Amino acid sequence: MNWLVTLLITSVTSFVATNLDDLMVLMLFFSRLNANFRPRHLIVGQYLGFTLILLASSLGLLFGLLVSKEWIGLLGFIPLIIGIKQLLSRENEDYIQEVREDVNYSKNRSFVPRFPSQTYYVAAVTVANGGDNIGIYTSLFANNSPMRVLIIMIVFYLMMGIWCILGYFLITHPRIAKVVTNYGHKISPFIYISLGIYILVDSRSYRLFLMS
Repeated sequence: MNWLVTLLITSVTSFVATNLDDLMVLMLFFSRLNANFRPRHLIVGQYLGFTLILLASSLGLLFGLLVSKEWIGLLGFIPLIIGIKQLLSRENEDYIQEVREDVNYSKNRSFVPRFPSQTYYVAAVTVANGGDNIGIYTSLFANNSPMRVLIIMIVFYLMMGIWCILGYFLITHPRIAKVVTNYGHKISPFIYISLGIYILVDSRSYRLFLMS
């Protein structure tokens, strides 16, 4: 059962690290709810967009069935590099400030862009905002069996529900939201780096360098 506990922890931390930006967007959407833009549009659109991201990432599972695990483990460099890049960059803090200002400004607005479907609009924003997560999920899926990938996806979907609840809660508690945004993005680079190291070690990809 140790593998299951490890897998659950890896799944939760991976989701949190890759979806902190999405939480900010959720807060923005929740601040714009009105008679034309209902919670169901937001939640269904969020799940639809996230499902598209997972489907694209599932190519990593197919890749994992065709290539040896040691070579697949090299994909662990993806989250490792992203984590190091975030650690050396202040782009996250700038983004948080920008979104926070947008959320505060939108509280005084009832305007929501008119689209053919609000659900598709939310889904499109989710895909656009989370497109860079595909590389992370691909490396994670490629290094696990189909059964483990299924467990990871179940955890991800449960976490998305928690994310929606948390997004609504934070928009009604701005002080807590400030703490989450300020400290959450400071932690995420270390989660990325830990995930990358975990993938490289678990797949024993380091042997490729020792052999050379």
